[in-house]
Amino acid sequence: MEIVRPAEDCAGYRIYVKDDVPLNRSDNEEFLQAGIENAVDLKPEDLKKKGKAKKEAHVNSVKVHHVEVINMIKVLFICHGNICRSTMAQFVFQDMINQANLTNKFHIDSAATSREEIGNPPHYGTINKLRQVGIPVLPHRATQMTRQDYQEYDYLIGMDEWNIRNMLRIVGKDPEKKIHMLLDFTQFPRAIADPWYTGNFDVTYEDVKEGCEALLKYLRKEHLI
Repeated sequence: MEIVRPAEDCAGYRIYVKDDVPLNRSDNEEFLQAGIENAVDLKPEDLKKKGKAKKEAHVNSVKVHHVEVINMIKVLFICHGNICRSTMAQFVFQDMINQANLTNKFHIDSAATSREEIGNPPHYGTINKLRQVGIPVLPHRATQMTRQDYQEYDYLIGMDEWNIRNMLRIVGKDPEKKIHMLLDFTQFPRAIADPWYTGNFDVTYEDVKEGCEALLKYLRKEHLI
């Protein structure tokens, strides 16, 4: 019995083909989902070749995606819990670059300095405010910033002074000057208050929007895009 592996992580990844026994309809449908047509008419050795080619194509696509991410401007928004301010900034900034047709120029994410909300979705206040203004809320679960993030991202953007202190505690030092506070890019540098405590997501949104607009303007000038 041979194991044909069309492409890892897709339908039909593990399909067993026995010599001289034709595939049944359900098997053929799985091969179709995996991108291999006319499986019922192919010999086992031909299926094996197509499966190998499909897997190689999948690996190459992963490599291309990796290269694309490396060449992108990588921005990580950070707050205390990664459910209010940093997720709002992530979604607002992502929407801005999408609207500016710059999606392929940026890789955007967000994280927390603490572990208090790890695994939780964005706060309902953030979700409700973004839906109110028509900004898509993307799938996200709170995660904690790591030391490695300093190497992987070009800009690490905190929301207040406390975030900055905790970010430096995690990474140690900032020799490449990657760590900034979001509203430092505006004409009126200041902290963004945590709506977890204030309950005012309207003010938080206005501050985040102001900061993201200024950040995008800065990055377009800095990177000539």
